[in-house]
Amino acid sequence: MIELFKKYKIYLLAGLSLLAALIFYSLHLKNRDHAGPLERSVMNVTTPAVRLGSAGNGFFYGLWSDYLDLVNVRRENKELRRIIKIYDARETASREALAANERLKKLLELKSATQVPSLAAGVIGEDGSPWFKTLVIDRGAADGLQEGMPVVAVDGVIGRVVKVAANSSRVLLLTDHASGIAAIVQRSRARGVVKGAGDGRCSLEFSLRDEDVKVGDVIVTSGIGGVFPKGIKVGEVTMVKKGAYGIFQTVEVRPTVNISRLEEVLILLQQKND
Repeated sequence: MIELFKKYKIYLLAGLSLLAALIFYSLHLKNRDHAGPLERSVMNVTTPAVRLGSAGNGFFYGLWSDYLDLVNVRRENKELRRIIKIYDARETASREALAANERLKKLLELKSATQVPSLAAGVIGEDGSPWFKTLVIDRGAADGLQEGMPVVAVDGVIGRVVKVAANSSRVLLLTDHASGIAAIVQRSRARGVVKGAGDGRCSLEFSLRDEDVKVGDVIVTSGIGGVFPKGIKVGEVTMVKKGAYGIFQTVEVRPTVNISRLEEVLILLQQKND
């Protein structure tokens, strides 16, 4: 028995101490309206710990609440960014639609003013190789296009159709070396042929030295050959050089159409050779 007590002495003493504390505490519960000395001592000792624990709970609760708020704010920011992107896309599409509408309106006015049947087309490709200067449009044989048909824009001459597929065609630009358009100087009526010179430039060939041509003169189609109707703008004279010899003068022409910004064109539905 003694050996058993020695073996479990610590556990027995702890249990007796706890039992004594419970009995003592229960005896003091008889007077619940007034705290006893022991209860007051315990309260004095434990109050700072209770306050610290309460403060810690409030601190951690505040951290958790702030974390949840941040999560909600992040979610709301993502949603707002998504909504803003949608509205930006809609605004961009609306601006594009307005710009396209304005361009098509001008093209329709040109179509109404043209005396020959015509067809609008969109530019879907460009070939800027050193050998050829061409555009690809979204109209072809299925729409009635044929090789040789002239192509114009609101600002003036573009070129002519040189290859036709079922639903697309290739347009040789007036700036290509293989292009040639009969033209006249609008002011003086001097005649010549506008030839492509590459790099977005043209020249007025076969203009006699004695012809009245000046920088700033407007060049228009002459109507000779019946391909391009008479009076369509071709370009503007940027340089005139009269050599000491020969019967012709050198005249450089800048096209009135900005080829690099073309989006829609008008094909004149006729097949004649200039």
